[in-house]
Amino acid sequence: MLNWEERRHLVKVAKLYYFNGQTQAEIAKKMGVSRPVISKLLNKAREIGIVEIYIKDENAHTVELEHQLETKYQLKEAIVIPAGNLPSDMVKHALGKAASFYVSKNLEGIKSLGISWGSTLAKFVQEYPFEKHQGLKVVPLVGGMGRKFVDIHSNLLAYQLAQKMQSNCTYLYAPAMVESQELKQRLIESEDIAMVLEEGRNVQMAVVGIGNPYEGSTMSAMNYLTAEDLDSLKEAGAIGDIGSRFFDAAGNQIKHPLNDLVIGLDLNEFKNIPEVIGIVEGPHKAASVKAALASGYLDVLVIDDATAGLLV
Repeated sequence: MLNWEERRHLVKVAKLYYFNGQTQAEIAKKMGVSRPVISKLLNKAREIGIVEIYIKDENAHTVELEHQLETKYQLKEAIVIPAGNLPSDMVKHALGKAASFYVSKNLEGIKSLGISWGSTLAKFVQEYPFEKHQGLKVVPLVGGMGRKFVDIHSNLLAYQLAQKMQSNCTYLYAPAMVESQELKQRLIESEDIAMVLEEGRNVQMAVVGIGNPYEGSTMSAMNYLTAEDLDSLKEAGAIGDIGSRFFDAAGNQIKHPLNDLVIGLDLNEFKNIPEVIGIVEGPHKAASVKAALASGYLDVLVIDDATAGLLV
């Protein structure tokens, strides 16, 4: 228990430091002690409650969530966006803007950038600023031909992003998912498709979304997945997908005929990419994201606070 004089001493040091803005070295000189002594006194003042520090800003809780996500899942960086009561589409715009800012400031030395497909990634491309990266190539990581939802296909996103970056892109002239393994084999053996897939495996940075096949699934809306497919995926333990490849609660790519029909990167090939940035919106994807994080598919996560809260 501190006596009155000791407490007064702590309060004086704390006031000089926190209110008067003096440095620890200045306070040490004034009080005739060493700087480490002042540092210990300030720590003591916090420990016993003489000093309590609050961050008064709406970002305080998201910054704390970011720290928890980075620590729990060994992420290079987590970026958490406050969703409030905003509709899903506006949250996706905010996530896209945050992701575009992150990518923009981390492109130094990057010569190849891979992109998957989906509505959240479309917002990322929309929000990306106009810049000049003439030495960079944008590569689609999964097929994207089809008549529905053309605006979120990987080829179009790669083209639009390359336009904004004043860079080049390649096109993967194949659907995300084909009807048979025979057709897939013929396609991936063709020179053009094989070359783009190889470029995708060797990108230095990738931007991907994560899907929940059972709720809010774009793949279902595009008729890539039927009701029978969803039943069989559930039976096989599928909990989410990256680049149209399905994985289970442990994050392992499941053994399922649909995974064998995808033209795009294998999930294990995503692990070989130096930096994979995942953009995710919605609490309905929490279990999918958790499995993806546990398996180490992502290095950077851009996510809304409601979903982040479920992960920590």
